[in-house]
Amino acid sequence: MSVNFGSKRIVTGAHYGMRDWLSQRVTAALMAIFTFIVLVQVIFTKGPVSYDSWSGIFSAQWMKVLTFVVIVSLLYHAWVGVRDIWMDYIKPVALRLSLQILSIVWLVGCAGWAIQVLWRL
Repeated sequence: MSVNFGSKRIVTGAHYGMRDWLSQRVTAALMAIFTFIVLVQVIFTKGPVSYDSWSGIFSAQWMKVLTFVVIVSLLYHAWVGVRDIWMDYIKPVALRLSLQILSIVWLVGCAGWAIQVLWRL
């Protein structure tokens, strides 16, 4: 019987693996379903697609809520992808942290802008 006391485990990375893989798939599926719903509404819109018809699609409260959920999903989906790129390819910690902070600020700004546009309709 061999007992291995005192062996060192080498811990590398953050080990987000399965959770990130699953979140990427779930958010992608949600965005695909949303795209299908919007396409169906645009296809079945009578006449040319104008600003009025486009704002009509997003004026219903359920559509605003669904769009908000998709914006948050897109934000998280993009964050997981960009974070993984920074973790895999940028080795200097200070530069990687700076890029991650810049990415977060950019994504939150884009989400805020998208929500402002959505609720202005």
